[in-house]
Amino acid sequence: MDDKDLKILKQVQHNARLTAEALSAELGLSPTAVQKRLKRLRETGVIEREIAVLSAAKLGREMTVIVEVLLERESRQHLDAFKHRMRAAPQVQQCYYATGAADFILIVVVQDITEYQAFTQEHFFDESNVSRFNSSVVMERVKVSLDVL
Repeated sequence: MDDKDLKILKQVQHNARLTAEALSAELGLSPTAVQKRLKRLRETGVIEREIAVLSAAKLGREMTVIVEVLLERESRQHLDAFKHRMRAAPQVQQCYYATGAADFILIVVVQDITEYQAFTQEHFFDESNVSRFNSSVVMERVKVSLDVL
């Protein structure tokens, strides 16, 4: 990977719909060269996927909760089971297995406190392996990004 690749990545992480022609004008490469570089970056997994970022608020999911979860048991089987449930839960935007005071840190997006209460009942209270959880309701989105460069 060289400087041109990094410049391409910086541009497409902000707008994946940029054409090879638009990128080529910005970078001083031919559109064909840009297409080849993009293809290689996708094939090697540097570009994992290209997605649309939706407005949670405009879709009625206005409440974001950061949740720290501590498990009772941390065997591989228990960890994998929790990971599987979080991947399947549509309210969970992000789930991190972490070090520190919590075993997992979640970003949960719901319509309101009633939906969050139902989520906690299903995934925490009804789950015997969850020792405890701590919730922080987001007051304001100051910065939301998955940018790497």
